[in-house]
Amino acid sequence: MNTSPSKVFIAFQANEESRPVVDAILQDNPKAEAIYSPGLVKIDAPDRLTILRSSIEEQTGQPFDLQQLHVNLVTLSGNIDEDDDQLTLSWRG
Repeated sequence: MNTSPSKVFIAFQANEESRPVVDAILQDNPKAEAIYSPGLVKIDAPDRLTILRSSIEEQTGQPFDLQQLHVNLVTLSGNIDEDDDQLTLSWRG
């Protein structure tokens, strides 16, 4: 039986608007890994990935609505749990 964790991921267009979002995600999710390719940055994490509005606001120095993520969002994988303060991707068993 394979006991390795399932990965969740989120991918954004690689641009200046996405940079602070990616930095905040990597800061808050120490097991996450960013994979950069031309025009795209994909963030993989084992089991769970949480995006905190407060961390993005710290990176940008401005208020941030998590709905703004959708502007540069390319794709994601995992079950979504979202409110005004956080977005979490996970695999629920």
